[in-house]
Amino acid sequence: MRFNLNEEQLKEKALVIRRNIITMLAEAKSGHSGGPLSVTDFGTALFFNEANIKPEDPNWEDRDFILFSIGHVTPVIYSLMAEAGYFPRKDLLKFRDIEGHLQGHPSRHETPGIEVSSGSLGQGLSVAVGAALGFKLDNEDRRVFCIMGDGEQQEGQIWEAVMSASHFKLDNLVGIVDLNGLQIDGKTKDIMNIEPLADKYRTFGWHVIEIDGHDMKSILSAYNEARTIKEKPTVIIADTIMGKGVSMMEDDHKWHGMPPSKEQAEDILKELGTTYEGWKEYLESQ
Repeated sequence: MRFNLNEEQLKEKALVIRRNIITMLAEAKSGHSGGPLSVTDFGTALFFNEANIKPEDPNWEDRDFILFSIGHVTPVIYSLMAEAGYFPRKDLLKFRDIEGHLQGHPSRHETPGIEVSSGSLGQGLSVAVGAALGFKLDNEDRRVFCIMGDGEQQEGQIWEAVMSASHFKLDNLVGIVDLNGLQIDGKTKDIMNIEPLADKYRTFGWHVIEIDGHDMKSILSAYNEARTIKEKPTVIIADTIMGKGVSMMEDDHKWHGMPPSKEQAEDILKELGTTYEGWKEYLESQ
């Protein structure tokens, strides 16, 4: 099942997702802000236009396989899932709460729709390669989407998986790199430069698509292009801004793993066209 939202509807949904992210982080007083906001636009297009999913039946045997290798971006993962209907929106208000099922890193044992518990950076693409290869061997028409961070590209295991995906011609695998240029300690290029990233993937035999990760038209075009590629995996390298959509957070690595206070959330949500209490009421309504 595909939601098939159009470009304008996806932009509106992305705004909802950003409001969710800020509200749940402020309520939890814990969690990551920057990465979830940079992932929001291409994540929204994936869930509400591209992926074949059935939220009311998370174990539907024909579903596409979505894996967030950067498991710490749970605020956007859970917001997307709640809006899609995997569980009630009000559950977001118990993010990182021992009484809730939405912990800081995703757990397939607690949250319906999470395919793989993740968060140990560098491992997700290997899991995605295994899933894609398994679907090929079983002649299943299912696709695999693996969302990775750019700092994660510093991990050696990523490149073993990249090589394997090309070797097995996994054209049912799409990697998506959130290239926001920052990680917890600062600029990615200063900590361990990963460039030229696109050329590296091409050299390993992948089809590479480079896009503005916040331009919905470009995002949709990239997903469409990836669907046409045969005999090789595709990577979409999405040029993004950490904290996108929130002026006090944009392009500032200190927000990688820090939530806003409730006072800051009030200002942010006004910037996003609503209020803190107003958006809590929205989440509590379901």
